[in-house]
Amino acid sequence: MSQWTASVSAAHLARLLEPGPATGGTGRKLPAYRGLADGVRLLVLEGRVQVAARLPAERELALALGVSRTTVAAAYEALRAEGFARSRRGAGSWTAIPEGHVLPSRSLEPLPPDAAGSVIDLGCAALPAPEPWLTNAMQGALAELPAYAATHGDFPAGLPVLREAIADRYTARGVPTMPEQIMVTTGAMGAIGAAARRVAGLGERVAVESPSYANVLELFRETGARLVPVALREGLGGWDMGAWRRVLRDAAPRMAYVMPDYHNPTGTLVGDEERRELVEAARAAGTVVVADETMAELTLDGAEPGVRPMAAFDRGGTVMTVGSASKAVWAGLRIGWVRSTPDVVRRLVSARAYLDLGSPVVDQLAVAWLLRGGGWDQALAARRARARECRDDLAAALREHTPGWDFTVPRGGMTMWVRTGDVSGSRVAVAGERLGVRVPSGPRFGVDGAFESYVRVPFTVSGSAAVEAATRLAAAADLVRSGAAPDAEPSGLFVA
Repeated sequence: MSQWTASVSAAHLARLLEPGPATGGTGRKLPAYRGLADGVRLLVLEGRVQVAARLPAERELALALGVSRTTVAAAYEALRAEGFARSRRGAGSWTAIPEGHVLPSRSLEPLPPDAAGSVIDLGCAALPAPEPWLTNAMQGALAELPAYAATHGDFPAGLPVLREAIADRYTARGVPTMPEQIMVTTGAMGAIGAAARRVAGLGERVAVESPSYANVLELFRETGARLVPVALREGLGGWDMGAWRRVLRDAAPRMAYVMPDYHNPTGTLVGDEERRELVEAARAAGTVVVADETMAELTLDGAEPGVRPMAAFDRGGTVMTVGSASKAVWAGLRIGWVRSTPDVVRRLVSARAYLDLGSPVVDQLAVAWLLRGGGWDQALAARRARARECRDDLAAALREHTPGWDFTVPRGGMTMWVRTGDVSGSRVAVAGERLGVRVPSGPRFGVDGAFESYVRVPFTVSGSAAVEAATRLAAAADLVRSGAAPDAEPSGLFVA
């Protein structure tokens, strides 16, 4: 396999640095080299410049910024001294994370039930089941179970009745789909895992949004993939198509994993034109796009956004779509699916024989009952109303109690990406656990330690609980500022 090293051009770095940091937040004007070094360091920590990316030559960056070469050389030296750059004679300089920087633990454990009364858990972007629709669906499933209980019970592709119901829903969304294009899986993670095993072998490159969903990044690492992060635009600005085209052309990844609909963790919704451009660029590069649409129906404000599924722009099997009942209905309903071409689905089904064989029949019948009988839309409406209430209450509480923190409220999804101002998000997470609030820090959602100054806040508490969560996070930030918070993140935080 050919080697590929990310690089950042002088012109692109100059654009990212404008307007450059001049005071470092102290009100005192910094030397030019110090401001430049601080700017590059911040870009690395926020994931806008990839770790291990080759930096421009000193002369090129000096010309792009309109400064002296001496200024750039001094900035690079400062970055090397702080561990944010490394150099080798004749090979140039590249970005880095300082040695000893604590990366998030891979040990993910749910909050013990007996702690739920004293700890506010913001690690999991999931709400209680919408009732009575879940119970009604289970009762409907049990009524249909006898016919299936008389069989062997193994349906590697999924129950025909559920495959048809899922296909019909895609067709209603403007993407004509046959049941043969659907494989039912055990949750969205089962679908993404199946796609990864089918497409990206050991050592293959997988392009991912930066930041991206923590559990999927961990799944790719466990399968031996080589992750290539592609930074999202600032705020909720969508994909940087220039960056995507460069990565697809130069790195030639076998697979790209994206979440275009209310992206987890940022809440970004990507428009139709960017979706079309990404599919076209991926097709030209021979890259399979795995589009995670688990949040697609969680619009919380106004009318439906009118964007089309990624598969609507596909003309030949470039896109594999992932869906799930976990966010739209309930996380405990472990039913997901893959939509692709019939040939790809047949191969996925064949490969499943030595994995989990199939998904629980009763859960499949419950999801089919919801999709066929209209209960899905009613449950979804209840889920949207609850998530909207939680989002609005949390945003208001954070604005009041953490005024130095910065975030953009998304119009859908289940999560908000919050910059923690003058304190480390990882240290806030540590201190927060000591104060009775669990929140995942930004580095969990990045590749190689980026996003140190962020936390992810899910829409899962409202009212007084939202106020209390914000109050405890503010106290955690104060604890960090006092120097009393430890450096390491708690190893037992469950992220979903």
